[in-house]
Amino acid sequence: MMFGTTIDETTSFALLDRFVDAGGEWIDTADCYSFWASESGYGGDSEELIGRWLAARPGMRDRVKISTKFGAEPRVAGEWPASRTGLSRPAIRSQFEGSLRRLGTDHVELVWAHMEDRATPIEETADAMAELVADGRAGRIGTSNHPAWLVERARTHARSRGVEPITALQHSRTFLQTRPGIRPDGQNHRFGVVDDELLDLATPEGLELWAYTPLLSGAYDNPAKPIPEPYDHPGTTRRLAVLDEVAAETGLTRGQVVLSWLAGGTPATRPILGGSKLAQLDAALEATAFELPAQLRERLDAVERQ
Repeated sequence: MMFGTTIDETTSFALLDRFVDAGGEWIDTADCYSFWASESGYGGDSEELIGRWLAARPGMRDRVKISTKFGAEPRVAGEWPASRTGLSRPAIRSQFEGSLRRLGTDHVELVWAHMEDRATPIEETADAMAELVADGRAGRIGTSNHPAWLVERARTHARSRGVEPITALQHSRTFLQTRPGIRPDGQNHRFGVVDDELLDLATPEGLELWAYTPLLSGAYDNPAKPIPEPYDHPGTTRRLAVLDEVAAETGLTRGQVVLSWLAGGTPATRPILGGSKLAQLDAALEATAFELPAQLRERLDAVERQ
């Protein structure tokens, strides 16, 4: 997310190289990354940096899969979220063209509607996204930060027309849970956090689930980063105690246990890694490759259901 803004090009290239060398495939970005940290007040820096990295690594485009998002870029700098590009058909086509240009590619493997746009009928959004697949410029489509009912309405519409439906969901998910009705710190999306309805939709329908902020920006293991206040309730105390037990038995850190739990769960969840240091990336890759013993997973699942 911060490639090209707070993470410089040398570090970003090193992280991408290490990720691919370790067998990583998916690179997730967005046209709005990261407008809040850029000098212009607009996004595009992340996609441009990834494009430069691909250009500097001949053959690399065939080794990686790229996903990008549209709909959340400011139309007027400094006026977000009131001013957003949205998910109308013209906006989608314009934004997507810009993403391909910045990435230096003619297609991506997955494209996301970044955040809901109630000013545009979801059927229009679903049709416009399906057209990108029909054109051969997107492999699949997904939604991020949308409620379950809106996702299913879009899927029902696509199926009725015989076009590509939504098959992936991207939301905030971690082991801890916020207090009811409270969004995580910095969370601007009303439906950003995975809830039971989304899980109940994703599991039987076989929808792929991607999780952003799985490590709470390092708060699980970094003493300088306390657990955010929205997670301050008795359930967190119980969950952290179980995390400590499992971490001690596996030799992993708390954060690594969370990543392993997500990646091997039902539904399986792709945790999106956003670290800025090679050591953070290495630890995360080790965690996602680790298979939790069944009895430890059940211990985590049991407290997560409480």
